[in-house]
Amino acid sequence: MKLDYTLLDVFTTERLSGNPLAVVTRADGLHDDQMQRIAAEFNLSETVFIKRPQAERHTAAVRIFTPAVELPFAGHPTVGAAVVLGLETKMSAIRLEEPIGVITCVIEKIDRRTGNARFALPHLPEPAGTAPDKLRAALALGIEPEDIGFGMHQPSVYSAGVVFYLIPVKSPAVLRRVKPDSRGWSEIFPLGHSSVYIYSETPDEDGNDYAARMFSPGMGLGEDPATGAAAAALIGQLAADAPGGQSEYRLRQGVEMGRPSLITMQIRKDGDTLIHGGIGGSAVIVGQGSLDLYD
Repeated sequence: MKLDYTLLDVFTTERLSGNPLAVVTRADGLHDDQMQRIAAEFNLSETVFIKRPQAERHTAAVRIFTPAVELPFAGHPTVGAAVVLGLETKMSAIRLEEPIGVITCVIEKIDRRTGNARFALPHLPEPAGTAPDKLRAALALGIEPEDIGFGMHQPSVYSAGVVFYLIPVKSPAVLRRVKPDSRGWSEIFPLGHSSVYIYSETPDEDGNDYAARMFSPGMGLGEDPATGAAAAALIGQLAADAPGGQSEYRLRQGVEMGRPSLITMQIRKDGDTLIHGGIGGSAVIVGQGSLDLYD
């Protein structure tokens, strides 16, 4: 059995930046355990498997795996898979069947190996639990309790399909100092996959409004260079003090890893109610090949 795959860097237009992704095409013959083992073989934050859609009007069905678990939704695999399919089919709209629901991605071709995709969240973010107190969170992150929180932002838990602990810190300097301690991590952050998104405002930086880092040992990951599902969860927190109407924010991630990434977040409110959340970003193809799994 030979399977073709494409390697991309997502949430960037620069090769060897952003978040790497493997997209395995024509994966209909694979069982769940095979997909999980292939994702572990690639050992990237996520691997996408593209299958035939159930509905004829949709472009493809998508399964998303980290090295350790399957996810119902993730941002960088959605962007990457949509860009691969958009460049291949020359379509401007890609409809993906994901376990969370159908996601429509709007595609803009940048060049023959680079594209931009944006999509509306299939599920708007909502509170998903209680965050630990600042002392316990600070101990887990290697910072001080007084480093946590800014403005109206305090620790919270949100999900737009995947649960994340959202920990605001006072500055990008504090963000750089974060050094997670794995001891007791799952007890301090027990919900979901124990995934933690630490973020700060960046008022002195051009080109972005926020910076973030993500750690998820429960997903089989250390630090992740760019996490669209976490940015989707963060929309829930940002919407609390966003103005009415439409707003857009730009968030950088991965800088501390040497993999700079840029995620766009769209928010639309009707009065005080969030009625739309969106994620967008670019992806560039860096390589292609085939898996030779059996004689």
